[in-house]
Amino acid sequence: MESNSLSESLINETEVNKEEEPPSLVAKYHINRHKVIDSLLHTTETKTTSFFRKEYLPGVTDDEWNDWHWQIRNSFRYFSQLEKFFKIKLPETHESINKDSLPLRITPYYASLIDFSDANDPLYKSVVPSANEYKIFPGESSDPLHENNNSPVPNLVHRYPDRALFLVTGFCSTYCRYCTRSHMVAKKEKSHFSLNDFEPAFEYLENHPEVRDVLLSGGDPFTLPQDRLEYILQRLRSIQHIEIIRIGTKVPAVLPQRITQEFVDMLKKYHPLFVSIHFTHPSELTPEVEQATKLLANAGIPLGSQTVLLKDINDNVTTMKKLMHGLLKFRVRPYYLYQCDPILGSGHFRTTVKSGLEIIKGLRGFTSGYAIPTYVVDAPGGGGKIPLLPDYVTSHNKKGLKLKNYEGKTYLYPDYISE
Repeated sequence: MESNSLSESLINETEVNKEEEPPSLVAKYHINRHKVIDSLLHTTETKTTSFFRKEYLPGVTDDEWNDWHWQIRNSFRYFSQLEKFFKIKLPETHESINKDSLPLRITPYYASLIDFSDANDPLYKSVVPSANEYKIFPGESSDPLHENNNSPVPNLVHRYPDRALFLVTGFCSTYCRYCTRSHMVAKKEKSHFSLNDFEPAFEYLENHPEVRDVLLSGGDPFTLPQDRLEYILQRLRSIQHIEIIRIGTKVPAVLPQRITQEFVDMLKKYHPLFVSIHFTHPSELTPEVEQATKLLANAGIPLGSQTVLLKDINDNVTTMKKLMHGLLKFRVRPYYLYQCDPILGSGHFRTTVKSGLEIIKGLRGFTSGYAIPTYVVDAPGGGGKIPLLPDYVTSHNKKGLKLKNYEGKTYLYPDYISE
């Protein structure tokens, strides 16, 4: 393999077209392919990342590698790129079968964590397209959560009484194959918004004082140019009744280079601000991610995790416990464990609900409560999140409530039934 050919092929590709998205704001880089970087590799990198860089991108400098724009511009976007450099065979696309099939996009950093020689590698299965995406099962739909039905104006979903979801971009730096919002993200007409496109959402929020909590999502808000994201935060902060702002993102896990001191200095001006980070597997918990979460946490931003339960990726107690323990060490509080939504072509990702309950049962009592996320099903049809717990109640009568603890032992609580 010619080690430099990867970067050559990627850099010559045309990035996304709209001016407002981050890749087009950056001039084309000219990589010095003869520069020796071995001695410059960051000591905070994982061994696999260092190996990947030496093997596939030996001419890329630390400055380039650690530039988030460079990471986006040089992302893997074509099947032929993965097939060429990692000697894998990907399925033919069948968009007529799954109209929501996502394009390919993987940052070089995230690719460095993947074992491309093993199709069962958890991160490989999460982001590399599979033929199973073209198998549609009963109950699957394009928008199973009926977000479009709860959208009073473009870019806004208002389902719950006091909070709203604000979709600020359809762009992600890496596309997860099980994405709940696959009907929206990466779609040509929905990926790029002008500031004027947000005005109906701002006006709606201004006129609805019951909304005290706004969640920015998409797409990934952290891929927006900093001034654009700050404009959105400023506008929301100018609305008196909006008490808290939340941001949902996977960027710290797939593009930790985005989290810079300058970036978090901007974010912390808009407290109270919360960030929910999408994590999938312990393999994502690298020194780079630890640095990113440290910057965010040191800015006073409470961090929570969101994890989707995925078949043969993280659907066992050992993997989930390792992930949750690692997140706590990174100062990220496990928040939600989602049952995988039945989007089109998701059958190979979905486990039974019983599997999710067994995982929660295997955590509760065996590790600290901070390490246990709330397991929820986001009800198809727009019912919202419904929490699920193993059944710890064995009976309830006039003597009280008979409960079973994590060891299977039963105890009676004097919860008398009033007549």
